[in-house]
Amino acid sequence: MRYEKWQDIVGTIKDKFEVLDEVKEKEELGEDVNKETVFEKIESIEFNGPLGRIKLELVTRPIVLDKKTNVSRRIGAVGDVKYIYSDTEEASKFKAYKWDESSEDWEEMEGKMFE
Repeated sequence: MRYEKWQDIVGTIKDKFEVLDEVKEKEELGEDVNKETVFEKIESIEFNGPLGRIKLELVTRPIVLDKKTNVSRRIGAVGDVKYIYSDTEEASKFKAYKWDESSEDWEEMEGKMFE
């Protein structure tokens, strides 16, 4: 999903529904080969919609270009995996959740539910 589309969705939600919570945060993915810390951005909005309490989430992270594996053939040695992330390209994932009153937890909504 393009970020502009996400902003349109959030704007529409703010105009039409009661917003309960809105969060923008960064989580550390780890270090890349160049010893730089890599982060993923997580944005979410929680609101009361026609289906009840809904949470929409957009997770954006850099694309993995390559992975370097360092292994030793000695017994008991531990391998090491380092990723090479893109500086310019990112991939986004959109998820929708519905609050389940019985289990008091978020349930991920599948695409079939929107048909």
